[in-house]
Amino acid sequence: MPQISDHAPLLMVAVERDNDVPMHRQVYDQIRDAILGGRLAPGRRLPSSRALADELGVSRNTVLAAYDQLFAEGYTEGQVGSGTRVSRVLPEDVLAARTAADARQDTNTDPIASLSEKGRALLTARPRAHRAATKGEFRPGLPEIDRFPWTQWSRMVAKFWRSPPRQLVSYGDPAGYMPLRIAIADYLRAVRGLVCDPEQVIVTAGAQQAIDLAARALLDPGDKAWIEDPGYAGIRGVLTATQTELVPLPVDQEGLVVAEGIKRAPDARMAVVTPSHQYPLGPVMSLKRRLELLDWARESGAWILEDDYDSEYRYSGRPLSALQGLDSAGRVIYAGTFSKVMFPAIRLGYLVVPPAMADPIIRIRRSLDDQTAIVMQPVLTEFIETGHFAAHIRRMRLLYAERQGVLVEAVRKYLGDVLEIEPDEAGMHTVAMFRPNCGLADIDVAEAAGRAGISLYALSEFYYGTPDRNGLVFGYAGLEPREIRKGIEKLAGVIAGLQPPSP
Repeated sequence: MPQISDHAPLLMVAVERDNDVPMHRQVYDQIRDAILGGRLAPGRRLPSSRALADELGVSRNTVLAAYDQLFAEGYTEGQVGSGTRVSRVLPEDVLAARTAADARQDTNTDPIASLSEKGRALLTARPRAHRAATKGEFRPGLPEIDRFPWTQWSRMVAKFWRSPPRQLVSYGDPAGYMPLRIAIADYLRAVRGLVCDPEQVIVTAGAQQAIDLAARALLDPGDKAWIEDPGYAGIRGVLTATQTELVPLPVDQEGLVVAEGIKRAPDARMAVVTPSHQYPLGPVMSLKRRLELLDWARESGAWILEDDYDSEYRYSGRPLSALQGLDSAGRVIYAGTFSKVMFPAIRLGYLVVPPAMADPIIRIRRSLDDQTAIVMQPVLTEFIETGHFAAHIRRMRLLYAERQGVLVEAVRKYLGDVLEIEPDEAGMHTVAMFRPNCGLADIDVAEAAGRAGISLYALSEFYYGTPDRNGLVFGYAGLEPREIRKGIEKLAGVIAGLQPPSP
């Protein structure tokens, strides 16, 4: 049950002085209607008679008369020292009115059927964990939150917002806080090999909004877009919302199979890829495939949307530059996020667009959403500029590599007879494949695990078309080693209960 606020609400009450109905009766009627309609919950405190009288510009006796009538009819109750509250046990006529309202609601049309065709498609666009876990047990993309440098962060927040510059508390640049755009551009040039200036950076409310902005700006309803299959379901949701025709393409050890895309939909308007660490399978797109993709985009006039969602975490092999750094024709739109590097609630991401596209896309951004919330942007700027951001990434890179090793070891120990798992050279999750002929389907295992209190994703849920792989997606970044081992051992018990008894 949600907790009832102890603060008196602002009431939607007004009086008309030229009305034939006495003013105390007008106040009574409006508060009673609010109680009947459920806008004032049982137990909710009402404003004091003096405060409400001052707000309405009437005498206190007018409000007292209304309150006395509400109390006499059982709509309110009063306790010494706690003021007037809505009765927790309401009169029979109120209960009857609510019952009638519930009955009317029960006869309404099925809410799913009331959605648009696009709305129904969006309902199933994303896979969901089969149990909502408080710490996101094995949930991909959830970072280690407990070890974030909260002390430094909170000091920066307090320092900046104790006396913020006047211009920051008004409407600002729709592309974001310029010092942050400069810091992002510097970081991307140095660490990801991008070729960009701050004017090409657009700050967004996370990578999802960045992808949505690019899709809205560049795609018309009915345009075709290549997507990885399996792939990030959030991209499918965005493209579904823009009424784009999805063209799912297979992924192998070199990444997206570009030749298959040219064969199936050479006229596609966009290709959406995760070249640095394919989601969810993990391969890195080879240089050969990258060049093929760039050649196709240049020759066909198509766009490439590069989702670089967790490239900061690479544990082996040489560092890889972003696809955008190879683009000489201005066809790559680059999207990134701080949610996985720092903490999800920061809700800050960015889009890097070709120079010629910066002004029109920023203008489109203004028409859709004036600006991303400014509160965290100056603080994040200082966090980056003072070196805390880079230091945090270095610490988490070591931590996540260790946790991935713990996960691989635990799966091999407890589930080696049914699952095959190999270390991944990057990222915050990895995939374990079911061994052939084990008789288990990933969705059945994920659902059974959810009933046992383990949050898991089935690999088949990331497919747009027919799944050709059978496995489980394990996030490990937000879990302590003991939690990883305990969860895998528990999962082994769940799987044992699903397997047929040996003959």
